[in-house]
Amino acid sequence: MNTSVIGYPRIGKDRELKFASEKFFNGELDEAGLLNAAKAIRKEDLLKQKEAGITYISSNDFSFYDNVLDTAFLFNVIPQRYKDLGLSELETYFALARGYQGEKGNVKALAMKKWFNTNYHYLVPEIDDDTNIALTGSKPLDEFIEAKELGVDTKVALVGPFTFLKLAKFTGSKKISDVYSVLTAEYIKLVSLLASSGAKIVEFDEPYLVRDLSSEDIDLFKEIYSLILANKNGAKILLQTYFGDIRDIYNEVTDLDFDLIGLDFVEGRKTAELVKTNGFPADKILVAGLVNGKNIWRNDYKKTLSVLNDLGVANVVLGTSCSLLHVPYTLANETKLSDDYKKHFAFAEEKLTELNELAALAGKDYENEASYKNNQSLFAGRVNSEDKDVQAKVAAITDADYVRLPVFEEREKIQKSILNLPLFPTTTIGSFPQTADVRKNRQEFKKGLKSKEEYVEFNKQKIAECIKLQEEIGLDVLVHGEFERNDMVEYFGENLNGYVFTEKAWVQSYGTRNVKPPIIWGDVSRKAPITVEWSKFAKSCTDKPVKGMLTGPVTILNWSFPREDISIKESILQIALAIRDEVLDLEANGINIIQIDEAALREKLPLRKSDWNSEYLDFAIPAFRLVHSKVKPETQIHTHMCYSEFTDIIPAIDAMDADVITFEASRSDLQILDSLKENNFKTEVGPGVYDIHSPRVPSVEEIVNALTKMRAKIEDKKLWVNPDCGLKTRGTEETVKSLKNLVAAAKQIRG
Repeated sequence: MNTSVIGYPRIGKDRELKFASEKFFNGELDEAGLLNAAKAIRKEDLLKQKEAGITYISSNDFSFYDNVLDTAFLFNVIPQRYKDLGLSELETYFALARGYQGEKGNVKALAMKKWFNTNYHYLVPEIDDDTNIALTGSKPLDEFIEAKELGVDTKVALVGPFTFLKLAKFTGSKKISDVYSVLTAEYIKLVSLLASSGAKIVEFDEPYLVRDLSSEDIDLFKEIYSLILANKNGAKILLQTYFGDIRDIYNEVTDLDFDLIGLDFVEGRKTAELVKTNGFPADKILVAGLVNGKNIWRNDYKKTLSVLNDLGVANVVLGTSCSLLHVPYTLANETKLSDDYKKHFAFAEEKLTELNELAALAGKDYENEASYKNNQSLFAGRVNSEDKDVQAKVAAITDADYVRLPVFEEREKIQKSILNLPLFPTTTIGSFPQTADVRKNRQEFKKGLKSKEEYVEFNKQKIAECIKLQEEIGLDVLVHGEFERNDMVEYFGENLNGYVFTEKAWVQSYGTRNVKPPIIWGDVSRKAPITVEWSKFAKSCTDKPVKGMLTGPVTILNWSFPREDISIKESILQIALAIRDEVLDLEANGINIIQIDEAALREKLPLRKSDWNSEYLDFAIPAFRLVHSKVKPETQIHTHMCYSEFTDIIPAIDAMDADVITFEASRSDLQILDSLKENNFKTEVGPGVYDIHSPRVPSVEEIVNALTKMRAKIEDKKLWVNPDCGLKTRGTEETVKSLKNLVAAAKQIRG
């Protein structure tokens, strides 16, 4: 049986892409140096897959920032404001991704959103009335030829035109119906170029097909691909889907002249049923996504081979369920993790081995094969850590535990009286820049080069400096800066029972931002107070209110690699009880504003609305209420969300029953405001007034303009002023300038 990989991690085995890109941004590396670093990463990735024996390896799965942005660049979907900067092609590319502020101009970055149900972010293409869609780039062809010169014959992976158009933002009078035929014609030109250069398979990634589709969507897809498939120019066309099943369009897809069709059997709840019920054409190849591209547990060969044997399809290729960019690069980097844990995990490199072993076992009497017996012995020997006390606490939760009293309107009056904050109170989301000395202090403590006393004293000094800085800037509600934290999820995992941690298991979140998700190994509980001493110390440094900063249970779960032996609901409730203990301890120690971040609330939300309540919202929203339902009326509960589509779940967010919610809005031009107004959103809100994922400093005028727009949709008494996310990744100088402008804008609006 042949094998296929949709995409491979592009950050490099040791995050080479991050470090090279940051050197380029800082002027320490020229364009040639960055391009060479990228070429070296691609070479290693391609040869790794070839050596592993993968049949269908992708080229064009690499990106400096994001594949959707690459596609926009490929087809000249570049807003004029970026072209007017007069930068080089690579500098223009990064201006779209990060914004630009310099002698040639001042522009914000494109909007950024979560890639379907993952923690990866994509850049939202902008199509306006002046957009001239045309094949002006050559990246797919260049990288195909580069791979060919290395002796690797690749399939060329493209973001499909249907998904690209559905994700794009139309800023003028044009609609999809006005541009799809032009874009399709340019894709046909690209296929012709690739085919004439020797590409045997062109892969069109269309993950949007796993969403709820209207009849208009289905007609559009059929129209686009009828044209493309009539112009293959000798290449075979692979339609690749992932993150769910294509129940709305399965028959239409199989009726079209695709040569290969890739389906997700991991997250596709109905994929196997669709194939068995409707059949699969004998003249096509099914690429069966059965090796999980999003989780790190070893594949259960018994289950996978059972699915393969039950399909009844003659021509099958075994593949990954999605791109492997969502898992770490290799277990070989984990020198400190016990083999008792490691033998149960498979990162990207190990998944290549799984693909080959499964392909070799398929169609055989596999039960006596060594690879099968070894695999099954791992599952027989794995026992996740159980805690009967935790299980009993979850079982004892009652409906009353999800309800906070008194109701919001009464709490709001009490809190305004006690806190006595000015109109349009200013604050930040929590973290302050993690400078080199902060990271060094944490690393030396972990390595045993610093005593705990030295580590704590250093952090206290940083907290005191941070509090003083915020007072000088004039912020109203302060934070302690989070200098003790490596990551908003990993830090809490380190202080909870039930977690396992890696050394270098980095995963790309966006651009140069990589995260290291912890692994949930067993039942979760809190060992001891986690943040209380840091928050108490910060409070002792000022007379102003200080927020306690926590990560919520849904985000902790979604940004970890979860267990597969219990339900997501049970895992979230275990974490919620642990974080509730921390909330109550903070309150008991005089912290009367507590922020419980739920940045990843939406990520486990099914992509189909019909599955929402039964599968997620019915327990995710109550789990957040469980965390804060026992606090006093005068304790103000904040939460934060970022870079996701929220307009369609506004009522659910309001039902979280927080007192204040802050969220990303600056990159999306405050589109969420209309939805807040339409739904009579009761919670006080702080839409982000500037983008922290860009190094540019917003002007006072820019922030005033944003606040003016907000005031048209949000009552003055409910509006907070804050950046759109934490400041951890930003530099100190730009942070101070931005926050001073933020405070000045708030004061101007008050006036």
